[in-house]
Amino acid sequence: MKTPLITRGGYHKLKDELDYLWREERPEVTRKVTWAASLGDRSENADYQYNKKRLREIDRRVRYLRKCLERLKAIDYNPEQEGRVFFGAWVEIENDEGKTLTLRIAGYDEIFGRKDYISVDSPMARALLGKYPDDDVVVRTEAGVFEWWINRIWYDTTDKL
Repeated sequence: MKTPLITRGGYHKLKDELDYLWREERPEVTRKVTWAASLGDRSENADYQYNKKRLREIDRRVRYLRKCLERLKAIDYNPEQEGRVFFGAWVEIENDEGKTLTLRIAGYDEIFGRKDYISVDSPMARALLGKYPDDDVVVRTEAGVFEWWINRIWYDTTDKL
């Protein structure tokens, strides 16, 4: 089960996507479908077929986004989080080979397309939660056990309403 949390910025991105799809893209595609249908034979009408398919994709995404936005809880930054890893934190970690990663602990629904975001449900995030700078972190995954050190923790304080 996915933890139903999302950063405030992530929540706004999903809401903006829903608004765009519903208010701008869907009406435009609907107009194209109506126009293409008026041309007659729909079985060989590529405009009609493509835009009907796109309309179904939009409707599926709109339903998904509406359900997500209902169940997700947007988490705001709180100054009490400073100096410790909590949901929404940016964390710079390093391993004994000198490899450095900068990651943000975020909700499952906002990690896609972002290589620097990890889900709060991931083994790495679970290992990092509650830790402080200079702490050792042991991450257990199916691929093995890995050790990291926390160099730095910070929060995006502009990530609000």
